[in-house]
Amino acid sequence: MGMGRPGAGESIARAMQIIEAVGDLGPGATSREIADRLDLPPANIYRLLNTLAVEEYLVRTADLRGFALGNRLNTMVHSAVTPYMSSRAQELCEKFRASVRFGVYVMHFRPATLRIVDMDPDHPLAAEHEMIRSLHASAAGKLLLAADSQWRELLPPTLPALTQSTVVEMRELAAQVEETRQRGYAVSVDEMLDGEASIAVPILDVEGVVRGAVTVKGFSARLDAITSLVPRCRELAAELGPLLY
Repeated sequence: MGMGRPGAGESIARAMQIIEAVGDLGPGATSREIADRLDLPPANIYRLLNTLAVEEYLVRTADLRGFALGNRLNTMVHSAVTPYMSSRAQELCEKFRASVRFGVYVMHFRPATLRIVDMDPDHPLAAEHEMIRSLHASAAGKLLLAADSQWRELLPPTLPALTQSTVVEMRELAAQVEETRQRGYAVSVDEMLDGEASIAVPILDVEGVVRGAVTVKGFSARLDAITSLVPRCRELAAELGPLLY
């Protein structure tokens, strides 16, 4: 019997795998990256990628080089995957932002990636795509890794260097992960973008599991001022935890 096109059941399963891969890789995932994640030749997924884009389960990014989850899929899964920012949670974040001169964000952790559930309107992230996909470089990503005993499995074999300061050696990253666990919060300095520093303080659910983070971002030259906000970030995280989880 010859090898023809995959049957309907196999095509559906492969389409779901593609959607899951785009969700894990984050906005801008290229066909090559998706194929590598699924261990398939790119030619095998082109047709399904185009079909998913036509049906709005995926959408092409503005530069036409990659894909992101589409509106149709976002509508289906948003409430189930992303915690709801209630008016009280938004009020707490707005009050905190009004008292500092840095960007303040609320992150939600999934098993292998993170999502921004509350963006600072006055401080848009210049490297949102890289932050989501490069867990080893951002403060929120380091915190996510520190919360997972199998954190090495969440990373690619080769860690990309986003700047000259990005930690790409696994031994050095392991030391940072352990330091984050001991300290109780994560720090990133010049690793995502030159001249940028951030901290991430954990948000816990009712069982004490790390489910997200309060992140503060500013200029590296203001690192001391940023880290001085850790106690206040912990207070905000403690208030947000019951509201989000």
